[in-house]
Amino acid sequence: MTSPSPQPAAPTVVPTREPEVEVRPRLLPPYNVILIDDDDHTYEYVIEMLGKIFGYPAHQGFGMAREVDTTGRCIVWTGALETAELRRDQIHAYGADPRIPRCRGSMTAVIEATDG
Repeated sequence: MTSPSPQPAAPTVVPTREPEVEVRPRLLPPYNVILIDDDDHTYEYVIEMLGKIFGYPAHQGFGMAREVDTTGRCIVWTGALETAELRRDQIHAYGADPRIPRCRGSMTAVIEATDG
């Protein structure tokens, strides 16, 4: 009978440690609520609406009304998407401008992600 041949030694496995990576949560981008211009709402309506929905004082509302009138759009609020959707919906639900007989409804607002 022959003696068993010696088995080769199993390689030693040394666990390697992955370098520790600092994990930072990724923040969601803020969103802009943008008021869109039309000819069916007065400055007074815009100032009043911005005051009631956002709490802006009259002088700030006037500045935004002038911006939307001259440029066609104005960022009226920036923040989290869920709140931006709520603010947009509040603008859409505000109703018609009683000062203009042909006005049939609220102003239009859209939501856009910011660049940052």
